[in-house]
Amino acid sequence: MNYQQKDLVRIAKRENNTKRGYLVVDPLQGKHVPVEPSKALNLFKSLAEKLQGKYEGERLLLIGFAETATAIGAQAAITLGTKYIQTTREVIPDVSYLFFSEAHSHATEQKLVKDDIDRVINETDRIVFVEDEVTTGNTIMNIIRIIRREYQRKIKFAVVSLLNGMTEEYLKIYREEEIELHYLVKTDHSGYSAIAEKYHCDGLSIRAIQEDHTQEKLAVSIQDKIWNELPHIISIPGWMNARRFVDAKQYETACKKLAETVIAETSVKQGERVLVIGTEEFMYPALLTGQEIEKIGCDVRCHSTTRSPIAVSTEEEYPLHCRYELCSLYDPERKTFIYDLENYDRVIVMTDSALASLKGLETLIYALRMKNENISVIRWY
Repeated sequence: MNYQQKDLVRIAKRENNTKRGYLVVDPLQGKHVPVEPSKALNLFKSLAEKLQGKYEGERLLLIGFAETATAIGAQAAITLGTKYIQTTREVIPDVSYLFFSEAHSHATEQKLVKDDIDRVINETDRIVFVEDEVTTGNTIMNIIRIIRREYQRKIKFAVVSLLNGMTEEYLKIYREEEIELHYLVKTDHSGYSAIAEKYHCDGLSIRAIQEDHTQEKLAVSIQDKIWNELPHIISIPGWMNARRFVDAKQYETACKKLAETVIAETSVKQGERVLVIGTEEFMYPALLTGQEIEKIGCDVRCHSTTRSPIAVSTEEEYPLHCRYELCSLYDPERKTFIYDLENYDRVIVMTDSALASLKGLETLIYALRMKNENISVIRWY
């Protein structure tokens, strides 16, 4: 499919971010906006096709950026049959990291598991970074410089992204560094801040946190029954953690087996309207599961919780209208969000959190129960 800017770009306003006032929201990506999972995965496959035949004979390692490009990177690596790892902001025990930063982001620290890069660097000819959008390329350049300094060997680099908004100044830097760029759509970000500023940002924002659930603070009528006990947590073995180095085809096989088990365990029925939710960086398994549920004749939507605090607005053309503030399933002290929840016949929450604390899950279930009753929780371990 030949994607255009109108297909992939909606402008939203970042909340309390002085570094960059706007956020590009992609309605097909399966992150902030509910989307049919097959549409998201087909988009990611189309991006991977930009690389097919480009680097014949080279051993590629694809690196997807947390949190929004983790599924894009996974699907691209699967399509190309390469090795894969994602960056992360989570804590992984007993490993060392390569640290770098994403200056404009709400959560600036990014890291790669150095132990895994050490293990595969001598079997890698080119590292390909996978992103949803590249605006300046500074973040990727940071990690390239760190890798060059750390490993002192000739490695080629490339970047593939759904959107590329780099100006000629930044494009020139990449040409001089011999870093190749591939993308689906070229964008001009110069007017995005002005677009973001014109929105009223008067949408409904709900704090789905138990100690604050009063009528005054939520500004909506909610019955106490929403705080019932949690749904039964279905724990499924076979977890492959893409924050660590994986063979992409083996990762796909593991995710498909997970999807089959989820369908069996939840007794999804043909014709149901189903929501599949991923948690933060854990996006690809949720999208793939959603696609498998589509195949049995269901109307499916996917999106995920996110660290991104985005303003919401009632205007029809604005991409996000209602926001739920949650605690993270990975760290109960961290704020996360989910946007534009709707009513479904069945909701399936999918996570690879250890759920050491249930506080985050409680807040997500609380938000979901405002409109949904049939909720399943899947933990992949």
